[in-house]
Amino acid sequence: MSRIQTLPPRLANQIAAGEVVERPASVIKELLENSLDAGARHIDIEVEAGGVKLLRIRDDGHGIDRQDLELALQRHATSKIRELTDLEQVGSLGFRGEALASISSVSRLVLTSNVSSEASEGWSARAEGRDMAVQLSPAPHPRGSTVEVRDLFYNTPARRKFLRTERTEFGHLDRMVRRLALARFDVGIQLRHNGRILHQLRPAAAELEQEQRVAALCGPAFIEHALTLDAEASGLRLWGWVAEPTFSRSQADLQQFFVNGRSVMDRLVGHAVRQAYRDVLYGDRHPAFVLFLELDPALVDVNVHPAKHEVRFRDGRLVHDFIFRTLHHTLAGTRAGQRPAVEPASTRPEAPEAEWPEPGQSALTLAEQRHREGATSLAGGLSARSGSGPVGRTLLAAQAALYRTDAVHGAQTPEGPIPPLGYALAQLKGIYILAESAEGLIVVDMHAAHERIVYERMKAAQAREGIRRQPLLVPLALAVSEAEADCAEREQELLEELGLSLQRTGPEALTLREVPALLADGSVEQLARDVLADLMEQGRSVRVQQQVDELLATMACHGSVRANRQLSLAEMNALLRDMETTERSGQCNHGRPTWAHLTLADLDKLFLRGR
Repeated sequence: MSRIQTLPPRLANQIAAGEVVERPASVIKELLENSLDAGARHIDIEVEAGGVKLLRIRDDGHGIDRQDLELALQRHATSKIRELTDLEQVGSLGFRGEALASISSVSRLVLTSNVSSEASEGWSARAEGRDMAVQLSPAPHPRGSTVEVRDLFYNTPARRKFLRTERTEFGHLDRMVRRLALARFDVGIQLRHNGRILHQLRPAAAELEQEQRVAALCGPAFIEHALTLDAEASGLRLWGWVAEPTFSRSQADLQQFFVNGRSVMDRLVGHAVRQAYRDVLYGDRHPAFVLFLELDPALVDVNVHPAKHEVRFRDGRLVHDFIFRTLHHTLAGTRAGQRPAVEPASTRPEAPEAEWPEPGQSALTLAEQRHREGATSLAGGLSARSGSGPVGRTLLAAQAALYRTDAVHGAQTPEGPIPPLGYALAQLKGIYILAESAEGLIVVDMHAAHERIVYERMKAAQAREGIRRQPLLVPLALAVSEAEADCAEREQELLEELGLSLQRTGPEALTLREVPALLADGSVEQLARDVLADLMEQGRSVRVQQQVDELLATMACHGSVRANRQLSLAEMNALLRDMETTERSGQCNHGRPTWAHLTLADLDKLFLRGR
């Protein structure tokens, strides 16, 4: 091997650029973060040829002093941290002091800045990757900074060959701009590509203005289908928008999560969101959301990835549980009649131009009418078998006394306001319930709707009673790693809450003595191993509850009304009232919608009335 030697500055910077500067989108991310950290309130972005030929960013931030301009283009030079304690509670987006040096090593860069709001003359620093020398000269400029990056990778042709087409590179760049525009509603951003203005976003302070920005960046359909949330607990705050379950995507391309204003992709967060949507999403669909988590910077480590895409929480279990509980509670409010139904195909809107779609991707076209507060819900309910036994029929018969017969169409309706899902008119093919609402026609899949009702009641009953444990006739010996045995010993109390009795019998041995009663007939060894794996990786496990819920869902499916079951009008109305008061009743246990709504306007369009 050759002798050890110090790398030349240019080569060292180009190696660092390999970590930071992958494509034009990487450059725009670093430069925009610098502008935001500088306190900018307006940022203009000009791009040519997808960002390869030109990237120019102008901001109105606090600027850079003349004596600091040259230093700003050196590696490990930053104004954002001074000592180790600063790194342990980083509040800025950038802090490594490598971005400008790395970018200038693979491009022709000009940095012009002015710190005075009175004088119009600033200073310019010019650097090229060829020799890394910095040239200073006076230049007219208002308060703020302009960074101009030309001919990206001109001196590293091997790197330039890996760039894609102009359209593809600009697509990545545009997504990065949109992501940062979501992170900072208080900053106005304009983006031009090849002279054409694509985004002109004004600062958004009011809630309505923020929703308008989200609609502009993620598509109007997303915000129309979004549930707003804002929750605080244990020093954490989670706010933003989550799409209702019936608005989902075939890919995880509309999921934006920000931690203290920083866009991150975190496995712990992703797991918490998936668990919250677990029994309300159809098939392998993905939820859509724009969420912001705020917490003490000292409780999150942002220095775990060169491009700052990932973070590490000091108390991951607390963060996971907080996100899960908040989303779970928010989604529980999606009761039928309060959120939208499926819109008829003839009036469905075009698929939204969402923020992150690949060509051909679109959201499920499920329409929405906005949340109506204070919807009247009539008392009543179905038994677990919904009238299939004597108890259920007695309840339905008693409830039928609330209704009177309408002489016009034979529907039984009580006096008073019309509830959200209206009153039943008839059954169609033994599958659907047709009901008249205040605004038009309601169509309900009676099996899917009743399945959700029964499932939610069974879950509530199971939650009240807790997870019952059943001793194994023959205790099961498990050979595990020492780390798994340590975890089982440390988390014994939590395991017992999950219905598992695991005792350590050796350095690498456990004995399983009790399991959840509902799951005793399944693969209990695999269940125990999976729970241990979850505890070691995430600090918690919902695997037991997930399997219990799956079993309850199966039982609810078999215990709900089936197709071709003839219901009386009183039974139909009882089912409609239960839908209005049951959590998540807008979709069945498999994520399919349970009801559809056709307004009078929809019906008029079908029959060309008024033309």
